[in-house]
Amino acid sequence: MNEDIGTFLTTPVDLLAFGEPTHLEPAFAWTRNDLFAELAGHGYRSIALETDRVAALLVDDYVRHGVGALDEVMARGFSHGFGGFEANRHLVSWMREYNEQRRPDDRLACHGFDAPTETMSAPSPRRYLEYTRDYLRLDLDLAGLLGADERWARTEAVMDPVESPGATTEAGALRVLADDMLIELYTRAPELIAETSRAEWFRAETYLTAGLGLLRYHKQAAQDLEQTARWTRLCATRDALMARNLLDIRRAEAERGPTMVFAQNAHLQRNPSSMRMGDMQIDWSSAGAIVASLMGARYTVVIGTLGRDETIGLGEPAPDTYEGFLQTRVVAQQLVAPADIPPARIRDDHTPAQGFFPLDGASAAAADVILHIHDGAAVRGPGASGIRLPVPAARHEPHRGAVEVDPKPRWAGL
Repeated sequence: MNEDIGTFLTTPVDLLAFGEPTHLEPAFAWTRNDLFAELAGHGYRSIALETDRVAALLVDDYVRHGVGALDEVMARGFSHGFGGFEANRHLVSWMREYNEQRRPDDRLACHGFDAPTETMSAPSPRRYLEYTRDYLRLDLDLAGLLGADERWARTEAVMDPVESPGATTEAGALRVLADDMLIELYTRAPELIAETSRAEWFRAETYLTAGLGLLRYHKQAAQDLEQTARWTRLCATRDALMARNLLDIRRAEAERGPTMVFAQNAHLQRNPSSMRMGDMQIDWSSAGAIVASLMGARYTVVIGTLGRDETIGLGEPAPDTYEGFLQTRVVAQQLVAPADIPPARIRDDHTPAQGFFPLDGASAAAADVILHIHDGAAVRGPGASGIRLPVPAARHEPHRGAVEVDPKPRWAGL
């Protein structure tokens, strides 16, 4: 791939989003690894992944400070089963190796920006609220209000509003207490940071915002609405929580350099997201749409598209589809300007089990650039993408005094 991404991205970037059309296609995660390794040599100091933000604190502890063991970090530091993906393991290993050569304040950080929810379940907010309570040294008995964790975590609590504890008197009291703890956390910030550290304060805030997010998600799950409206609210709430997390991550990383974000296209695109769930049509504002509306041009999105990959059961696209057009112009993988893609038919040769979101006209038009992969099966393993992209304009130069390292990906032996 020889294109200069800077010809497509002409404004300063704080948050560079790179999306994939399905989680089942490893080619995009391997391409992400190569691109982030390139960006790290030019001032980017963090990456945010579509995984539980609190769980990912374990990953960040490992890559920045060497805390824990790799197997444990992959097992406990990723949600949604993403710790089992080989490309994620390589990313974590490489970041740890890269950071060993750098000062603590100049090391790469790994963040999660998702809420700790699954599609059909959401856990109890217990551990998130209790962590912050203990950090604040408050004498609060949360157990009586929380009850058994199972009442929150079971599938029925999300699927059936009658079974949800989210609208109970106890849940309402917990939301008030959590809001009070947030004010307490900020009120006592000078004292708490002096006694502990800024990192520990931000960690407590991360736990508390996750707990608050869960309480708000469970409240939405308890709403007795028509099913399409109810699931639309749940999808919108999750992406709103994602957007808040991304803004918080940028606040923490603003002085260190830009951040790369990697997730499903539907969470990163600027235009409204849409999907079929059974016989329901769900439409909502993605995290990308929310963040882009607040950050403007400082948010940049690259939409990933896929031609074929027989290993996941995706065949050659029909010529009259968006992917079919791209297949005729892209031999391996290539950046394509949205303006160069003519109107076409939306691809329909995929199955629900593939979790594949095909390209459509609105998503293409709202993107800064499209990255099309002709055959996903050809992009497997470290450096397989062959990506060597000059870096998009960044608001920050590499940290003054940083150790100079070769920005090329170094995956061998990991």
